[in-house]
Amino acid sequence: MSKMNLSVSPHIRSARTTQSIMLDVIIALTPALIASVVLYGFRALLLTQISCGFCVLLEFLYEKLLKRPVTVSDLSAVVTGLLVAFNVPVSMPVWMLLVGDLAAIILAKQLFGGLGCNFMNPALVGRIVMMFSFTTALTTYTGSAGLVDAATSATPLADPASYGFMELLFGLHGGVIGETCAAALLLGGIYLCVRGVIKPIIPLVYIGTTVLLTWAFGGVAPLRSALAGGLLLGAIYMATDYVTSPITDKGKVIFGVFLGLITALIRVFGNYSEGVTFAIILGNILVPYINDLTETRPIGANPPAKKEAGK
Repeated sequence: MSKMNLSVSPHIRSARTTQSIMLDVIIALTPALIASVVLYGFRALLLTQISCGFCVLLEFLYEKLLKRPVTVSDLSAVVTGLLVAFNVPVSMPVWMLLVGDLAAIILAKQLFGGLGCNFMNPALVGRIVMMFSFTTALTTYTGSAGLVDAATSATPLADPASYGFMELLFGLHGGVIGETCAAALLLGGIYLCVRGVIKPIIPLVYIGTTVLLTWAFGGVAPLRSALAGGLLLGAIYMATDYVTSPITDKGKVIFGVFLGLITALIRVFGNYSEGVTFAIILGNILVPYINDLTETRPIGANPPAKKEAGK
């Protein structure tokens, strides 16, 4: 007797699987990984491999322990491991990185039911845990036998006047492993759009809003606000997460504008030079409300009746 599998909507007929989508994301992130090795040396690759392996191991052990179906073959844990590693500098101690992986896989993902049930981006939860636990290590940017000098300690957002277009485009400055090379991130983003994995709505609206408002608020020049910091990594690879972003196109626009507003406010008026992480996490929390606000009504359906006062 065959079994019928039930799942929540939306139900879309497609040949795409979670595994194939995650594989495309891994391919899209590969240019940034290669750039990180060129810029910072092979320790960048080592940290990334350790992070991916530990995330897969954590997910496997947790699901085995709770007697749940093992889902590591869907590659989502690999993507989470990549993104957690991409959010730390190359000098980050391995054990601190593993704490971030633990927060991402267990706290943000598995405790809420696994892939599809988390309400915040797991990799960013891992980054926030590391940010508050190991602030100095997470904000000390040093090179490692690559093109970026070992004495590098500031990002373009902290010292915007010191960097030119080519330095920003190719990541010739301090920063975390995966966010520095803008060219590699843009190349991966184009690949994801061509493959139909993501729509360009959220990245374009998010980046555009951030650039416009940062300039309007008197912050760094538009080019620097677009290419510096974690804006491209966050806008292309984390704000577009299927689970934690709006479903409708209108909702994606609202989401992107909100993220851009929060990022610009933090960057210009806050004590912290980067605002992408907090913006996306706050946006993730609002996604259910954005979906309710922008949900489409079936053709011919009557609008919901308004409740009378006192009833």
